Amino acid sequence: MPYFFFARPEAAILVSLPGIGPRLGARILNELGHVRRFPSAAHLASYAGLGPASWRSGTSLHHDAVRHFGNQRLKNALFQAAFASLPHTPSRVYYDRKRQAGKNHRQATLCLARRRLDVLYAMLIRGEPYRPHTPERHPQAA
Repeated sequence: MPYFFFARPEAAILVSLPGIGPRLGARILNELGHVRRFPSAAHLASYAGLGPASWRSGTSLHHDAVRHFGNQRLKNALFQAAFASLPHTPSRVYYDRKRQAGKNHRQATLCLARRRLDVLYAMLIRGEPYRPHTPERHPQAA
């Protein structure tokens, strides 16, 4: 399976993102298909079941529901990739911020999966591998 995965031009881009290896990358590419069929990252997130959801019942309006539709295989692969990326500092900082905001582990990991899907979409559209954000150092005033 990894041999066929690395034959695809997107493979190097996918495995550059922390938490994605050849097997998980192959699953994501298989479920994703061609990324250009999605006009935006929000459309891709909706397809994967990671977009925001709300529903109404009578006079009640509920937000931020766990979605039980979308491509479950893709959603599961993205969840696993997000969980595997937690040792990576930017992912851990985002996850911890969501936990402090009151989200449970699953909710925080799904939020991280959505954020990483947005990054993955941009990487695939631009054809660029992952570049970790490094803050610029400014000389301190004396």
